[in-house]
Amino acid sequence: MMEIDSQIKRLLFNTVRVDIVLDDGTNGTGTAFIVDHRHRTGMRRFIVTNRHLVETVRRGGLVFTQKRGGKPMIGQRFQLDIEDFAAAWFVHPDPAVDLAIVPLAPLETAAHAQGTELYYHGIDSRLTLGAPSFDQFDALEDVLFIGYPSGIWDHVNLMPILRRGTTATPLALNFEGRDEFLIDAAVFPGSSGSPVFVVEHPKSAALRPAKPSYRFAGVVAAVFFREETNEIVPVPVPASATVATFTGAEMVDLGLVIKAKAVLAILDAYCARFVE
Repeated sequence: MMEIDSQIKRLLFNTVRVDIVLDDGTNGTGTAFIVDHRHRTGMRRFIVTNRHLVETVRRGGLVFTQKRGGKPMIGQRFQLDIEDFAAAWFVHPDPAVDLAIVPLAPLETAAHAQGTELYYHGIDSRLTLGAPSFDQFDALEDVLFIGYPSGIWDHVNLMPILRRGTTATPLALNFEGRDEFLIDAAVFPGSSGSPVFVVEHPKSAALRPAKPSYRFAGVVAAVFFREETNEIVPVPVPASATVATFTGAEMVDLGLVIKAKAVLAILDAYCARFVE
């Protein structure tokens, strides 16, 4: 049994696998993750993903690890199927921002009604990477992102895939004037909605270097393709089943990441509208 005794191990339980059936009847896979957000009325938990992953979906379900005695039951799956999946999500007020959220509490209530507890670790929204923190980072930094590339995961242990890369544009700047930045990493279908963390290396006076920490920086939303015309364009990361859509196009290993600032904005918009 794996003990959840480090930040990296907890990050494995930030993510939720999204299994969907598209309008054309094909199956797809994407990534979502859990955020703990503090509103004036208290803490609320949300599941966050890309809006393009949940729109035009016929059916969808979220896959969790079960919990017993406060610990994860590794390999014990529980899938929450959501009726009218697309309508369940609250999308970002700006249609140009590819984000959608759903509150976790009703889903946990549904799981409890079936005698199941869900194991997860939420990202504390107060610790997300924001403008005041950007000055401590250089133009090139290591990043970690977690999800289900091409639908791949450890289906026996229900573990997502950890992947590394680097920033490809400075965090302090907004790529093309939007709250986004680029990462140099292999972003595949199924990675849509993956949380991205910047590796923070604290300075230490000790002989041994201090352990790095991981700051939530944003959400994978698109990948760049070189088209047959030789033009390079960003395209929303598709669900894993739709990779054939891009036959004849070549991925160039650049991912587009929506900054954490936009995640906070959609959480605040939801709370302003629905939470008293």
